[in-house]
Amino acid sequence: MRELDVVGVRVEMPSNQPIVLLREVDGERYLPIWIGAVEATAIAFAQQGITPERPMTHDLFKDVLEAVGAKLEQVRITEMRDSTYYAELVFAGGIRVSSRPSDSIALALRTGTRIFAAEPLLDEVEKFREFLDHVSPEYFAS
Repeated sequence: MRELDVVGVRVEMPSNQPIVLLREVDGERYLPIWIGAVEATAIAFAQQGITPERPMTHDLFKDVLEAVGAKLEQVRITEMRDSTYYAELVFAGGIRVSSRPSDSIALALRTGTRIFAAEPLLDEVEKFREFLDHVSPEYFAS
């Protein structure tokens, strides 16, 4: 597993689809994950230190964890299957809960929890990026 930092949230054009971009802490690889608008807002608010008047879902989850004394130890982005990323929340005692990466990231930013990605996942994304850097439009011609 490699530790990642959240670079930020951007909107991909022309689809208007939000993307959260993560980067290896001790490396040069990036991990872009397409996310929903609500999750993009939750991540952006956390990064900017914006606290809404009423708690958003991720704020509520953080408050519940604190109230019951549960410690979120890690967020792990584990794999991509059929163009969908998967993640898990890792709690004290090795308890793991499946989660969408966007929700995991929003929660991690609120709790100060470190985010990790599986090495094979980062390798696969890097290979695809290199392919795109070297492919020509003719490659896609029929």
